[in-house]
Amino acid sequence: MYVCICHGVTDKQIRTAAESGIDSLEGLSEHLSVATCCGRCADCARQLLRESGVPESPAVAA
Repeated sequence: MYVCICHGVTDKQIRTAAESGIDSLEGLSEHLSVATCCGRCADCARQLLRESGVPESPAVAA
């Protein structure tokens, strides 16, 4: 299914990215451009990361 309509990113792409070591929404944003346009996909993308079994990295404070 499409998770990020703005950039055409699917749940399979997110799971594959998680399996390859991406463990945060920020990482997905850098690698796949997830949540860099309208942001509506952010919650779903985070959920897919959680479901993948990869512990999410804490956000780095600026």
